[in-house]
Amino acid sequence: QVQLVESGGGLVQAGGSLRLSCAASGRTVSNYAMGWFRQAPGKERELVGATTRSGASTYYPDSMKGRFTISRDNAKNSVYLQINSLKPEDAAVYYCAADPKLHSLVVVTTDKDVHIELWGQGTLVTVSS
Repeated sequence: QVQLVESGGGLVQAGGSLRLSCAASGRTVSNYAMGWFRQAPGKERELVGATTRSGASTYYPDSMKGRFTISRDNAKNSVYLQINSLKPEDAAVYYCAADPKLHSLVVVTTDKDVHIELWGQGTLVTVSS
């Protein structure tokens, strides 16, 4: 069983940058497409972006393009989320997720019939203005 553990969250000033990490233990993460999601208080969980098993291709919703970059290092069994030019509205709990299918990660927030194989516990990002 793969377990996902996020780290790197914290308090950051608006305009700053942050790099979140997600470390996988158990089975090799290269068997999974990986995604990052976030959920702010009182709001639905939303997709930040997702990457293929190799990391060769990455998908971002239009609302996330430009300031968010996902990368992965399969040799380290890890995936990363770089966030630049942080805004107060970026404050949320950020989760990484793993699923054999990239498509599942892309549609899970809009398709109730889709279930993701594995979620991390999340890491809190707070942005001060």
